[in-house]
Amino acid sequence: MSVTGLSPSISAAVDSPIEMAVLETLAYSDIFDYPLSLEELMRYLPIPADRDALKNQIAAIPSVARDDSTGFYHLAGRGNIIAVRRAREAASRSSFNRALAYGKILGQFPFARMAAMTGSLAMLNLSANADMDFMLVTAPNRLWIARALAVTFGRLMRLTGDRICVNLLVSENSLEWSRHDLYSAREMGQMIPISGMTVYRRLRESNPWVASFLPNAGFAPGHSPDTPRQSGSRLQRFLELLLPETLAARLDSLLMDFQLRRIIREYGQGLESNFTIDLCQGNFHNHRTRTDDAFQARLVSLGITPREDFEQ
Repeated sequence: MSVTGLSPSISAAVDSPIEMAVLETLAYSDIFDYPLSLEELMRYLPIPADRDALKNQIAAIPSVARDDSTGFYHLAGRGNIIAVRRAREAASRSSFNRALAYGKILGQFPFARMAAMTGSLAMLNLSANADMDFMLVTAPNRLWIARALAVTFGRLMRLTGDRICVNLLVSENSLEWSRHDLYSAREMGQMIPISGMTVYRRLRESNPWVASFLPNAGFAPGHSPDTPRQSGSRLQRFLELLLPETLAARLDSLLMDFQLRRIIREYGQGLESNFTIDLCQGNFHNHRTRTDDAFQARLVSLGITPREDFEQ
């Protein structure tokens, strides 16, 4: 998602944990011009909450406003972002449905074990010219083969006008994320699993730390597909059998060296990028840092001293 400028300054005496939690949650989403429904607000709240009690408590927070026609909550003075969200959601629908189809295809590629939609499209908040972002979980020691296939598929789909970006790949050996912070927890909580539900559940179970940031998030968001596909079709297994173990391991190593040389030549190292045999994280635009800076600025504008526990 694109990060917008500061919201209007709001002077408020924050005197309760629930008020602090609500303002923090809305401030984070405000970065992306994204007001929240009551269900979404509860999902991304950093403390456990009951829906009915939360609704009553929000009504007493002066720095929060609710739009009666849509039910969206937002920071006071930021009612204009409702129109932004609704316009983006309407514009995102067709892209979202195409991305679901692309994710099903990616999930059936050799050595793919899970495909999930991430980024702004997963929230139906796609801005102009944004990519369709995906995460793949792959078989161990086959990540770079899977990436080569995904990149090739993405280039072919550009002929249709869609920009597919598989910017995060992890192998089944590396399901636990090393970075434990609010940004990573939101990424985990917002992703839309498309194929490989068994592996998706393992991914969530391998990252119990997410609950310390999003205790109400549970598993997949409500607008995820009702019946995501399982990975492991007959064709997928057949194609994998065409590569003997030793040859596949050698090919993966060669493709890793080749792709890394090309990545570094085109994009440089990237402060937020990480590349190993089990991980390909191509974040070259410092999105985490820009999001964190914008979030901290939002909190200051609300009269809230940023806490130090947004990262473990």
